[in-house]
Amino acid sequence: MSATTPTAPRSTRVPGVVLLLAAVTFCLGTSEFMIAGLLEQIAADLHVSIPQAGLLITAFAVGMVVGAPAMAVLTLRLPTRSTLVLMTVVFAAAHVLGALAPGYGVLLVSRVLAAVACGGYWSLAAVHAHRASPPGAVGRSLAALVGGLTIANLVGVPGGAWLGERYGWRSAFWVIAVVTALAAVLVAATVRDRRPAEGVADAAPQRTRDLLARELGVFRTRRIWLALATTALFQASVFAAFSYFSPLLTKVAGLDPDAVPLALVGFGVGAFVGVTIGGRIADRNLWGNLLGSLVATAASLLLLAAVASVPWAAFGAVLLVGMSGFSIAGALNARVFQIAAGAPTLAASMNTAAFNVGNAVGPALGGAVIALGLGYRAPLLVGVVLAAGALATTVVAMRRDGIRVRRGAPSPTPAVTVPADACCAD
Repeated sequence: MSATTPTAPRSTRVPGVVLLLAAVTFCLGTSEFMIAGLLEQIAADLHVSIPQAGLLITAFAVGMVVGAPAMAVLTLRLPTRSTLVLMTVVFAAAHVLGALAPGYGVLLVSRVLAAVACGGYWSLAAVHAHRASPPGAVGRSLAALVGGLTIANLVGVPGGAWLGERYGWRSAFWVIAVVTALAAVLVAATVRDRRPAEGVADAAPQRTRDLLARELGVFRTRRIWLALATTALFQASVFAAFSYFSPLLTKVAGLDPDAVPLALVGFGVGAFVGVTIGGRIADRNLWGNLLGSLVATAASLLLLAAVASVPWAAFGAVLLVGMSGFSIAGALNARVFQIAAGAPTLAASMNTAAFNVGNAVGPALGGAVIALGLGYRAPLLVGVVLAAGALATTVVAMRRDGIRVRRGAPSPTPAVTVPADACCAD
């Protein structure tokens, strides 16, 4: 008879520090999205057109795309806590600058500054959440970060619009500045301070050149580019549709404009449910989560296109789009960390940039088909095509790795072993 040693149960609890980081993403998400509800007030106060005020949204997206990888490189040798606090403080300071802006130019600069800090925070927060989580809770933890954004859509954005209506648009900036500054204090008191290389396999190199070489070495594999392409295509598919829900619901479904916010709340509720359930599924079967979410999103967009003229059905389909569209968030992030296990910081920042590329490209393509006179259902079909593209890149990645999805099976992705001189190899 042989003795067996009992195996400790695998923890699936999201660490408290990850929930704190998610609370900060709530502030970041509120700031990113609340501008849409304040455009008219900003335009009137600063004497610019609404389209010109709308460039504040574009500037934030561009700042995120550039800022995420740039901050990842510039802060590579800084300890985790110091960098997170720095990014949070800069974000708060940018909102003070925005609240005091005497003109449009200063406000535009403040939005770019906030976006750069936001990109830097997002990337490192994802890395820290991944490292701080037990193996059975990685998907949940990464989904929790995105959950901060879904709650921002549900609570923060309407709250910002209410503040703007009642006390002026600058009041919303002041509230974000104060809350984010308080969050910086909590981050400083809670997050463990360690070097980015600590906890990473073969973490001996400490010089900036060596650390950067490790990070860049990840991008020598096609796996990471397939993962980033999947992220950008999928995000574009959701936002090609979401950006034009308002005219779709009023002009096609025939809803009263006052009912549109309620439908968007339904989207937010669906998103919160989706990101919560999706994170749990990703921990058990990452590839199954990816495939299922991609197919479900394409199907829900097709359903919305089919029932858009029926108000109650359109309302329900919007909720389903939110649920399916956010159920993949944890898996998209977890996949990048699987690939770049040895040097995840720059890879995580590029994934953040890929999300924001999708945020910019999706609405542009959706607007283009409307401008061609194809109607307000057309962006939904654009979303279906983009989701199909994301599905294609996922299938290619699975075939390259020889992965077959089985119900309840683990979903390993070969990690990239990154030598210290990887970026300099021939």
